[in-house]
Amino acid sequence: WSSDVCSSDLGVLMYEKYRIKQLSIFSENRPGRLAAMARAMMDEDVSIYAFSIAEGAGYGVIRALVDHPERAFKKLSSLGVTVRYTDVLAVEMEDRPGGLYEAVSALAEAGINIEYSYAYSGKRCAVLILRVEDPDAAAERLLAKGARLLEISQFT
Repeated sequence: WSSDVCSSDLGVLMYEKYRIKQLSIFSENRPGRLAAMARAMMDEDVSIYAFSIAEGAGYGVIRALVDHPERAFKKLSSLGVTVRYTDVLAVEMEDRPGGLYEAVSALAEAGINIEYSYAYSGKRCAVLILRVEDPDAAAERLLAKGARLLEISQFT
């Protein structure tokens, strides 16, 4: 990985720009719920970049990255859907064997736990979405190891 960040610059970096607003959408686990969420996004002209679904006992959590999180949040809330924002990091990784290891090994070395993650493959590279307890500490560590983090501006 190459980095445009010098170690002497790390103390003054604003890590806030790396905090991506993910929507966590809570829904009953039944047919049509994903379609309803997708329809609501379509109606509001919101693009969905990536999403994952986790299941629980009778419910599901749809985690989504969208281009207009505030608009999506407002629309879903108006439909009676429980929605929360969660800060996540988006790490570029090479789409090849070893790419995932390179993206997460710095966090393992620093003792930073990954609560959950999912990935998508874009035109230029693969992107790993990470939920960690302390996004700023994780961003600092990843940048220090030469990782490329996507900025929030790349999602809006």
